[in-house]
Amino acid sequence: MPETEAHVLWQALQFEGLIWLITAALLAGFVRGFSGFGSALIFMPLAGQFLPPLWCVMTLVAMDIFGPVPNLPRAYRDGRPMMILWMILGMGLALPLGLLVLGQMDTLLFRYLVSGIALSAPLALIAGFRIRTAFLTPKVLFGVGVSGGFLGGISGMPGPPVIILHMASRLAPAIIRANKMINPFLFDLSLLLSMALSGDLVALPVVIGLVLLVPSMLGNIAGGYIFNPEKETFYRWVAYIVTLAAAVGSLPLWD
Repeated sequence: MPETEAHVLWQALQFEGLIWLITAALLAGFVRGFSGFGSALIFMPLAGQFLPPLWCVMTLVAMDIFGPVPNLPRAYRDGRPMMILWMILGMGLALPLGLLVLGQMDTLLFRYLVSGIALSAPLALIAGFRIRTAFLTPKVLFGVGVSGGFLGGISGMPGPPVIILHMASRLAPAIIRANKMINPFLFDLSLLLSMALSGDLVALPVVIGLVLLVPSMLGNIAGGYIFNPEKETFYRWVAYIVTLAAAVGSLPLWD
């Protein structure tokens, strides 16, 4: 390993707060493994306590892009590729604008933003909002993708609009889980490409994310192993509670 790469890896392993980031990655991966969502909603509020905004996003992408790989074959079989395609097209359109805003954002504002987004998603779902499956037209899916792309750019969390749409629908639990697992994976690819092309990628947060890849994948495997469509309600409530706890506990008010 070249000296520079070894030095960056050593910096990552010595990074203050790494143990908390590892814990957050493991928990986020576990929840994503059985529910299909929650990875960014759980990880970002916790990571925001130790990393600046852009670094949070880079770390999440490096960690998250490989974390769900063990569950992707099953997700592809169970999911609806055309629904995902329309959302990804919308995300790709709005992502650059979100990244532009993120680059100018204050760290304290970023922490409030990610905690607020993480709180809003489960609360909207707990409120019981439901939609008809026939409502899921290409135009609606594209619009959800646009809103998710902008949110993903400014916070690293494209999931809330997609999560709310799917979990408020009457689609089968296996389809919901599969779509919500594939969608952020493709978003992470798009985000990584955008940052690479713009020259915004920084080695240290990327390497920290790769270090977190191991606990994230272990969590995904464990969560995928226990997934049972018959326990949909239980999984939802576990995901809601963990997400809300991570969001509230990470608010700057407690510093």
